[in-house]
Formats: sequence, C-alpha cells, structure tokens
Amino acid sequence: MALLCGVDPYFSPFLTPSVLAERYQLLAPKLHRTPVLTSASLDALAGASLFFKCENFQRSGAFKMRGVQNALLELERAGLPSAGVVTHSSGNHGQALGWACAEKDLPCTVVMPSNAPDFKKRAVALTGARIVECTPTLAARIEAVEAVQRETGAVEIHPSNQAPVILGQGSAAWELLEDCAARNQPLDWVGVPVGGGGLLAGTAFAVHVWNMKHGTSVRVYAGEPTGADDAFRSLASGQIEHNENPQTVADGMRTELGHINFPVIQAHVTAIHTVTDPEILHGQLLIAERLKIVVETNCSPPFAAAVKHPEIFTGQRVGVVLSGGNLDLQAHRWGA
Repeated sequence: MALLCGVDPYFSPFLTPSVLAERYQLLAPKLHRTPVLTSASLDALAGASLFFKCENFQRSGAFKMRGVQNALLELERAGLPSAGVVTHSSGNHGQALGWACAEKDLPCTVVMPSNAPDFKKRAVALTGARIVECTPTLAARIEAVEAVQRETGAVEIHPSNQAPVILGQGSAAWELLEDCAARNQPLDWVGVPVGGGGLLAGTAFAVHVWNMKHGTSVRVYAGEPTGADDAFRSLASGQIEHNENPQTVADGMRTELGHINFPVIQAHVTAIHTVTDPEILHGQLLIAERLKIVVETNCSPPFAAAVKHPEIFTGQRVGVVLSGGNLDLQAHRWGA
C-alpha cells in the first residue's frame, strides 16, 4: 500500500482502511451526519439511480467544516498556535474556519477577494474572524495571506491544498458510501464539484481506501464549469494548468488545483466533465424543484454532468456530493 510518487506522505498511514475509518469516527462528533436524498423524477431524467449527499445541511452550510476540523485536530496535537490561523476563501472555507476557531478561542484571519458575495462576507464576519480584502486574483490571495503571517505569525490553513484539509473533506464520500451500502445500494460512481481540488482529492482518496477495504470498484468523477476548466485541462495534460480569467456563475470554482491535491486527483479520479453555466443553473433549479432543498450554484456541476452524459451514467448508481447551501437568495438568478 505504498504511496504513489508525488503524493504527500501525510496520507500514508490512512491507506490502512481501519486507520482512515477511525479518523473519520474521531471527527464525527464535530460534524453533522448529513442526509442522503433521492428523487425518482431526477433518476428518470438522468437514467441513473442518484444519491445526493446533502452537505448544505453541514455545520456552516458546506462541506468545508470537515477539512477544517481535521486540520485543527492536527494543530491541537502539536499545540494550537497562540497567534492563531489565517486562510483565504471566497466564503465557505472562511466561515467554517471562523466558527471552528471561535469554539477554541483561537484568533482567525480570513483573506477574501473583493468580489466575494457580500452575504458571504457578512457570514464570515459573524464568526468573529478578522477579514482582510484583496483584489480578486489567486496571486493576490496568496500575497495577502503571506503578509498576515509576517505580521502576526499565524499558521495557514489552506482551503484546498493542505493534506489534513484534503483528508477531512473525504469523510463526506465515506459517509455516503456507508449509507448507500446500508441501503443495499452500493455505488458505481461518486461525483463532486471541483474548484480548488480539495474535495475532489479527499473524495478520491477516501473512495480508493473504501475500494481496498471492500473489494469494490467505485469510481470518482467531477463536474467543472467550462469557464473555469483548469482541472479538466490539468487531468488531460498531466500537469497543473491555470485559469487566466475564470468566468462562471459558480463563484467557489474560480480557483485552481494545488501541488498537494493534484497527484491524488491524477491517481484516483476517472474523469472530469465540463458543464456550461446554463447547464449548471438548470441543474441547481432541478435540485430545488425536485429535492426541495436550496443548494449553491457550486453544487450543481456533478449532477449536471450525470444528466449530460447518459452514455456513461445510464443504469449506474451515482452518488453526488452537494457541497453546500450558502446561497444569496435575494441576488440569485435561477436561469442564464
């Protein structure tokens, strides 16, 4: 069970299924066990059996709390830094980190791009975290985080390219696999959205270990906007590609893969499918209409991809991780 070349050694002990399961059990009291919903009408539309893991019901409204809790667990074992932590985020990761730090009286600074939705800025501020705004580029985010570190000595908890964060995100897929197996509905696929790559890499790793444990062959795919398709291009080229000017309604997917999550994605992700903004918005609307739940635009791509590619998913059991529900209902447009 040796790690593949380029994969961070942090993951090595968790290749033992019992060790990974134990870690996820340790995190469980800090998280909500989110429900898995189904819809006969959406199954008919996709020609597949769909199982939606509803992380919109997670603490802070998104899957991000999973990675945050695992990262803070690792910090606690070494001793929480008195200077606190810092991150960059368009909203969900910053909100999760802010709430988790508040519980520990740990100082938290969140660098946010100036074009982040105002309601997400308000949500982060509500946690008590300090917000530092920057111009809306990845380079500016990184520069601002480094400036905070120089100023305060804070420890960075990256939203998607840090091994403990990635591992924690995989717990959503692990729970989904457990719940579907308990229903005698073992999955063929698990689909997630991909922006920075943390959820996709964590899912891919968790599914890989699940397959080793159970002798199964569950595959992982991602959905990605055509206007921010760096992950699609990266998987095709074998190296990290970049977005010059990402344009998509999915605001949380305008970021890029990292050097820690990409090797895991390369090793264990079967495919990344791109979908257009109209397809994303239509998928989001269908989820609201049929499942009767509110999810972010960022959630829609893996569902939209399953509908778009019947040649792949027809007759399959497909788990879809709905990544979050932090949507500005007053400002959102449900169609292109």
